[in-house]
Amino acid sequence: MNAPRLLIESSFSLELRTLQRRAVELPARPDYLIVYLLDSKFSHLATGALLLVNPNSGCKLEQNRGRTELLLVRLAPQLLIETATRLRLYRLSSQLLFRQPLQPLTDARLQNTLAAIASELSSSAAGWREVIAASVNQLAVYLLRNRVNVQRSAEIELSRVGIVDRRLRRAIEFMHDNCGRELSLHEIADAAYLSEFHFARLFKKLTGATPHAYLAALRVEKARRLLAETDLAISEIGARVGYTSQSHFTKIFREATGLTPKAFREAALKLN
Repeated sequence: MNAPRLLIESSFSLELRTLQRRAVELPARPDYLIVYLLDSKFSHLATGALLLVNPNSGCKLEQNRGRTELLLVRLAPQLLIETATRLRLYRLSSQLLFRQPLQPLTDARLQNTLAAIASELSSSAAGWREVIAASVNQLAVYLLRNRVNVQRSAEIELSRVGIVDRRLRRAIEFMHDNCGRELSLHEIADAAYLSEFHFARLFKKLTGATPHAYLAALRVEKARRLLAETDLAISEIGARVGYTSQSHFTKIFREATGLTPKAFREAALKLN
């Protein structure tokens, strides 16, 4: 697998990626992430291993040598919430979180489903989008049955930007609404009615990321969708997500995704 394969839908996104760098950071984002190792060169993760990453959490992958091929599956919180509601598993203020986040797993059912998704994404055979959409829906049901805890929580709530801790809700919504301009820590903390010091400490504790790292991840996610779904110039997209310098935007985007904006768009367009 050389060229990346990408599919971005409203409720999920898929990416087949080859890692060549020794370390890759997958930053905190508001969706659920599944990392599936198709061909691993990691010393601590074998081929076929899985990692489940909860919303607003990130992870770092490090390899010793060679090229690692993996599938990244991102599920929008709304997809799991709607599926859990149909299954009568979800109630308002319930907390949906993976039971064993960031711990390497082997699960034959999950592995088979993810391998089938990767195969469809690679082949782009007739009807591949429909097959993938059906597989993702089955994946959501299986995860809710077997890999997700559904618990009541007074601290977690569903906002218009996904599942968030209520103490951070206003600040996270503020970042979503204003990610196209420069934001100071003071502005973000003020949205949560906290001092900069207490907000930064609480945010890091609850999400595992600093406020500005989280903001950078939001900008990259918005840029991904604009690159895949519009024909806007790359410089215009960079400006829309808060980067007036195209070279700086390209640097940040490549660090986060492993691809330049141009390469990302080309990979996404090949699937249209």
